[in-house]
Amino acid sequence: MLAFAHVDSFYDRSHILHDVCLDVPEGRITAVLGRNGTGKTTLLKTLMGLTDRMKGEIRLDAMDLGELPTFRRARAGIAYVPQGREIIPDFSIRENILMGSFARADGGREIPPLVAELFPYLMNNLNRNGGVLSGGQQQQLAIARALAADPKIVLLDEPNEGIQPSIVEDIENVIIRLNRDFGITVILVEQNVSFVRRAAHRFAMMEKGRVVASGDIGELSDALVHRHMAV
Repeated sequence: MLAFAHVDSFYDRSHILHDVCLDVPEGRITAVLGRNGTGKTTLLKTLMGLTDRMKGEIRLDAMDLGELPTFRRARAGIAYVPQGREIIPDFSIRENILMGSFARADGGREIPPLVAELFPYLMNNLNRNGGVLSGGQQQQLAIARALAADPKIVLLDEPNEGIQPSIVEDIENVIIRLNRDFGITVILVEQNVSFVRRAAHRFAMMEKGRVVASGDIGELSDALVHRHMAV
């Protein structure tokens, strides 16, 4: 479905990704792991066209994404939930969710039924400002905003970071349901190996801007985790 072929990515003169080759199969969760600063977030931002420069090729089905601006990539079916969530605090929950709908290819401007099913709290508080929500509720809102774009692929950058423990499992279960129940392809940047093993079908391990190992989730051994993730 999605393929990176010999991708290099840059912020100004800083060369962050080096010769990245990665296949993301349709209808699966692919986890991206590695220590902090290894290029995981840059991988997602490169996919969205949010770095300064890229070499190589990124293809979504038959579409070459490399020269497309970010909004075209979003309309092609890629939704991004960034690290830190980046909701608009002075907008209501309703307005934050509907921001995502501007990426819909069909021009629809409504909250999809999927959001109501997954996030009843948000639907019961649509007029509350996003800024008064807890971290976990803001993460739910960021995911709901992404779903309003009716995406084929959702990119999640450390979705449990800074979330209160009582809601972490809820977020994890939503991510699994997005894939298992609704067939959405997911690229998940995550440090929690136990969650990755429970949720993902495939993995890619990054080190110094390169993919150094990848495969089916059963191949994510403790030795591999220790080698590339231990501090």
